[in-house]
Amino acid sequence: MTISWVVFAIGSAVFAALTSILAKIGIEGVNSNLATAIRTGVVLILAWGIVFLTGTQSGLRNITHRSLLFLVLSGLATGLSWLCYYRAIQLGPVSKVAPIDKFSVVLTILLSFLFLHEKIDLKTIAGGAMIAAGTLVLIF
Repeated sequence: MTISWVVFAIGSAVFAALTSILAKIGIEGVNSNLATAIRTGVVLILAWGIVFLTGTQSGLRNITHRSLLFLVLSGLATGLSWLCYYRAIQLGPVSKVAPIDKFSVVLTILLSFLFLHEKIDLKTIAGGAMIAAGTLVLIF
């Protein structure tokens, strides 16, 4: 039985919420860059552990140069996002930082249209507009 992508998306949302709360508590008195490095080390160990537990490390030899380039660029974007996020939650309230961070949903919709040529319908535009409006309401 295949688990639906929706289950993983909900898991992502739950763990992202926990990440914010746990990070805010843990970052007290710790440099935000150091905190990000610790978090990244844990993620690295967890991700490689899952790769080896599931036996998928053999797929390494099948990765194309193009895929590797974009995975590295994605990793750089993730790292910069985490560094910015940790500094933001160190300086401000999580209840305001998180909604701004989740504005990435609106940016992702726009970028998926521009670069991936995904179709955007009225429902997607309306949802994106509501997320943008909600972000503004929560931060001001």
